[in-house]
Amino acid sequence: MQRTKFGEMACSIARTLDVIGEPWSPLILRDVWVGMSRFEQIQADLGISRKVLTERLNHLVEQGVIERHPYDRRPRYEYRLTAKGAELVDLLMIMTAWGDRWLAGEAGPPVLYRHHACGEISRADLRCAHCGEPMHAGDVDPLPGPGAAAAT
Repeated sequence: MQRTKFGEMACSIARTLDVIGEPWSPLILRDVWVGMSRFEQIQADLGISRKVLTERLNHLVEQGVIERHPYDRRPRYEYRLTAKGAELVDLLMIMTAWGDRWLAGEAGPPVLYRHHACGEISRADLRCAHCGEPMHAGDVDPLPGPGAAAAT
């Protein structure tokens, strides 16, 4: 059975899932974002097999989400987010806000975020890029965009 190629669909959600849709990729991105830049650090934190981690890191590098930087004469690398990867972390922050609200339970969120600009503990919040008002699923009408023609 052939795997569906989400990256070829005329849908930004499907294309994003092609990059980070399997469960390890967002967790690897999270680890790199918080400063775990070496293979051994990421592996120890996630408890992931070397084979799977290697495959996921290679995929994320190929997608331009992280980049390798050598730190040793042996083929050893540190991984860093690219600009593309940093924007994906914004998506992860929205996922975190949802998980904190619906899945954290009585213990509360496992991680808090201090905003650099104001110094306050906060959470990610979707806002309209045009007017600044909150923007949630019930506040928008999905309309065909210029890339929709590619689907036909």
